[in-house]
Amino acid sequence: MEKSLGLIELKSIPMGIKVADEMLKSGDVELILSTPVCPGKHIVMVSGRVESVKSSIKTGEIVGGIFIVQTHILTNIDETIIPAISGTADISEIKSLGIIETISALTSIQAGDIAVKASKVKLIEIRIARGLGGKGFMIITGEISSVKSAIDSCLNELKNSGSITSYSVISSPHKDIINSIY
Repeated sequence: MEKSLGLIELKSIPMGIKVADEMLKSGDVELILSTPVCPGKHIVMVSGRVESVKSSIKTGEIVGGIFIVQTHILTNIDETIIPAISGTADISEIKSLGIIETISALTSIQAGDIAVKASKVKLIEIRIARGLGGKGFMIITGEISSVKSAIDSCLNELKNSGSITSYSVISSPHKDIINSIY
């Protein structure tokens, strides 16, 4: 079974809740997230089989209408994406860090998926727009060469969208930095 993730960002919190409800009623999908985010927007994420997610997103687009900011479907998502979004990633060791900040919440998820598929890295976190003024970021770890390669892949794949606002790579982060992010 190919698992996909459907994402909708809306510029209305009440409409976001309604869209989430209709998306769940329209198909066999699992609600990953339905929450208000900065600045006064609402994000809905569902997962499931590709066709079910596509149908659910289509329903969300119809119901959301003029309140839709952005929609996206990621097919064949890496199994670590959802734990990184929910803050339940299981990381045993942090050797280096790669961090990408994006202009939108949804793009941070895209960046995380690109990174883990491009190189041997692990996702620590994908943070979406809560307290970030609508931005998002993702943090990865692994050997420094793998982290650099993953960041380069994200930059190359997302450069035309203009959605990456900044990034950094840190070799052997200080233990206090590790404790502050994980």
